[in-house]
Amino acid sequence: MPKIPFHLVSRSPWPILASFQVFNMVYSTAKLFNSSSSSYIFLTNFCLMTLISWNWWRDIVRESTYEGSHTKEVITGLKLGMMLFITSEVFFFLSFFWAFFHCSLSPDIFIGQMWPCKGIKSFNPMGIPLMNTLILLSSGVTLTAAHHFLMTGKKMKCNNLLICTVMLGVYFTILQYIEYKEASFTIADSIYGSTFFMATGFHGIHVLIGTIFLFICLVRSKTNHFSSYHHFGFEAAAWYWHFVDVVWLFLYIFIYWLGK
Repeated sequence: MPKIPFHLVSRSPWPILASFQVFNMVYSTAKLFNSSSSSYIFLTNFCLMTLISWNWWRDIVRESTYEGSHTKEVITGLKLGMMLFITSEVFFFLSFFWAFFHCSLSPDIFIGQMWPCKGIKSFNPMGIPLMNTLILLSSGVTLTAAHHFLMTGKKMKCNNLLICTVMLGVYFTILQYIEYKEASFTIADSIYGSTFFMATGFHGIHVLIGTIFLFICLVRSKTNHFSSYHHFGFEAAAWYWHFVDVVWLFLYIFIYWLGK
């Protein structure tokens, strides 16, 4: 068989197991919304999903770092795949902004012809939301600097700035949790509550996933998985994090500031 520049993956049980487990996760999440007694089922499925993902990503890291299977052509394909994934995420959040603008720009009689809806006390955009904006913007700067130091071979500075970025991501999540605890309305309080918590909640999940993504990059960087010319895993995490930053800017401007 002639050699080709494209990596042909070996047979793996993880993709099919992951697809079944995603179904179980969705099902157990729906059950959890209706019965608190289903929390054990949800936690079990979550742990299984984590285990499957860990083993799948472990195999990919082995292929990339130790086997040298990720050639230039493979990296190009991975970059294209990441771009398409982020594009799909853009349209995912676009649906929430569409719902928000549809109701806020022309509120009908069913919500009192006012926005925010009657009885809703919106958040002060100069409080925690502004602090979270500064945190995410700062994390974008530290991540960009870390990428620069990685490309110039300064691993120690790269790792230190990655630690700062991960800590800022954790800090953002803590502040958003505090904000939710102090909220005077819930997701069930009119279309305002629904659009607010769906948009900011899914963004918060993306921040949490991005923080884990960057933490894994930190661990890989400390174990010398990355070099100045071979570090697509780091680039993918950086692209994802910058996307999360941009989404938050739109959330802050339109939902927290102009939509209050």
